[in-house]
Parts: sequence; structure tokens; C-alpha cells
Amino acid sequence: MSTLVSRTHARGVETLSLDATDTRNALSAALVDALSGALADCAEDPGVRAVVLTHTGTTFCAGADLRDPPHPDALVNLLRQIVELPRPVVARVTGHVRAGGLGLLAACDITAAATTATFAFTEVRIGVAPAVISLPVMPRADPRALARYYLTGERFDPAEAVRLGLLTAAADDVDEALAPVLDGLRRSSPQALAETKRLLTARVLETFDRDAADLTALSARLFSSPEAREGMTAFLERRDAAWVV
Repeated sequence: MSTLVSRTHARGVETLSLDATDTRNALSAALVDALSGALADCAEDPGVRAVVLTHTGTTFCAGADLRDPPHPDALVNLLRQIVELPRPVVARVTGHVRAGGLGLLAACDITAAATTATFAFTEVRIGVAPAVISLPVMPRADPRALARYYLTGERFDPAEAVRLGLLTAAADDVDEALAPVLDGLRRSSPQALAETKRLLTARVLETFDRDAADLTALSARLFSSPEAREGMTAFLERRDAAWVV
């Protein structure tokens, strides 16, 4: 089993922890593959009633790994896998979430974060757009508020993430906040959970069916553009991009 995703199990709940702290859990091709494999195992295991997606270190996910980015198709497939998983997926966040990490968050069914967490759609800062992650984000988030954070790349706090519709709850003690959630999932019928989740995710999956191909093509085009190369180089060199005024 890859150490990029560590796993524990307790009373029907499988916890998958992103465990690539040296890259702030950035979405590399390897991490996407490891998480996809772990989710597939959960889907096939009748002993898994629900999945908790969490992290080690101070960052839930820093977005795409700019040194080893996943193919846009692979990220689409991972996000859809979370949405379609016949088990509820609960995000537990105690650190920072950036760019593609917000796609993971939006794909989950229930999301809770500590009040110390921060969030940002940083794609515009490096010359790309939040294309693929829009598949789960846009059906679930307030469009007017989302416009501000998509266009500016500003950071926002958990209270604002709740207002946007990206978080279910923010709390000083995220485990205390999730305790009744996990208790409720453990008390629920597996069949009922799967079918209720299907009802709840129907609109999100319609977006995948309609827009995935176009957004994948957009992502690939932008990541290969001169502006994106400059933006990513500037980010890695810790300097302002050439367009900053």
C-alpha cells in the first residue's frame, strides 16, 4: 500500500489520510492514483459504511503538484469517483486548502474544518483557471460569492467557506463536530445511504456529464500556455509573475 495515503478503520468508518507532507499533499499523479485505489477498495468493502478523507501535516491539499501534475482526465476521474462512491465521504480538514484541494472538498458529501483552516482558489495567480475542479464546486457553491474568490485568488476563512456552501461546518474542535455525523452514518442502512447519496449528487453528476470534456481540454490548454509556464516558474521561484503590476 502506498504511504501517500494512509488508512485506518474504526466501527465501519474508513479514514483515508493524504500523507505527502513534503509536498503539502499536492495532487501529484502518484497521489491521485493512490487515493483512487484506496477509494475503490472502500467501494468494494461491505465493512465500510462511510469514508473520512483527511490529511497529515498543516495542509489538507495544496492543489496540483506543479512538478508532477496529474493529467486532467485523471483528476476528473478522481473527483467523479468521490461523488459516485456508494458510501458517504466526509472531509475532515484541520489545515489549509488551495486550488485542487477545494475540488476534493466539493466532491465530498459532508465537510467540516477547524476554525484555523484557510482556503483559496489560487489558479488565477499562476495563469490557469479552476477548470476541472469546477465540476463539483460550481453546482454546490454560491455563484456570486464564488466569482470573487475565483477571480482574485484571495484567501478566505472557514466561516466564509460555510457561507459559500463549500463547508458543512466549521468548529474549534472538528472531531467533536463530526462525532454526531459519524454516529448518524453508522446508524443508517447501507442501502439507504447509497440511494440517498445518489439523490443528492444527481445534479453534480449532470455537470460532469455535460462539461467534463470541455473543462479537461481547457485545463490542458491553459497549463501548456506561456503565461502558465511563467506563473508556475514564478511560484516555484517565490517571486511575482511578470504580469503583476
